[in-house]
Amino acid sequence: MTLEAVLAALHLLAILTLVVFLTSEAALCRSEWMSPAVVKRLARLDLIYGITAVVLLATGLARLYLGVKGLSWYVSQPLFHIKITLFVLMGLISIKPTLTFRRWLKVLNSTGALPGEAEVRSTRRWVMVQSHILPVVAVIAVFWARGW
Repeated sequence: MTLEAVLAALHLLAILTLVVFLTSEAALCRSEWMSPAVVKRLARLDLIYGITAVVLLATGLARLYLGVKGLSWYVSQPLFHIKITLFVLMGLISIKPTLTFRRWLKVLNSTGALPGEAEVRSTRRWVMVQSHILPVVAVIAVFWARGW
């Protein structure tokens, strides 16, 4: 039981950390706030966001294989498959902003140029899509925990 509690706590901490860094990206990715410091911060936040997503996946897999319920119980649950699908979708959607933030940083370091307003708006949209998928995953978890 202690292992299950530790795994659940680590998983929850990873989720909360993911929320913090995704929210920070969404808040900073605005053309009116764009500056060299913001470009650098967005690249750093996105790196931490990516690391957190890996930790979230690792803690989830640990719960899957080492948890009390076991792999067979999880894979028999339809809501589990929906959660995993949404998590993968978030990961795929995050590729575009990640590559964009890295490119912005590279351009900033080589030429000093900041991204244009249209590109910032487009990138923010991608971040916001992720931000809107994440609460859906949380709602699914609530229903799943109550036996749906």
